[in-house]
Amino acid sequence: MASIRKLKKDMNTVLSDIIEDCYVCQLNGDDKVSAKAEKIIDEAIQTFDDLIAKLHQKDVDNVKAHLREVRASLGKKSEELSAKITKLTS
Repeated sequence: MASIRKLKKDMNTVLSDIIEDCYVCQLNGDDKVSAKAEKIIDEAIQTFDDLIAKLHQKDVDNVKAHLREVRASLGKKSEELSAKITKLTS
C-alpha cells in the first residue's frame, strides 16, 4: 500500500508543479498566453482526475503492473504538458 501512497504524492507534486508553471506564464504573458495556460491547467486537472480513477480500479489482476502503467501514464502526460508550457513561453 505504501507504493500507492507514494504514487498519489508523485501525481500531486508533478501536476501541481505544472499548474504553478502555468500561473507564472499567466502572470508574465498577455491575454492570449493566459488563455492557453488556462487550457493547460484544465488539462492537468483532468489528467489528475483520470489517473486517480485509474489508480482506484478494483478489477485489476496484477497490481504491480497496473501501478507501473499508471506511473508511466503520469510520466508521459507530464512530459506532454511540460512541452506545451515550454512552447507557450518561447
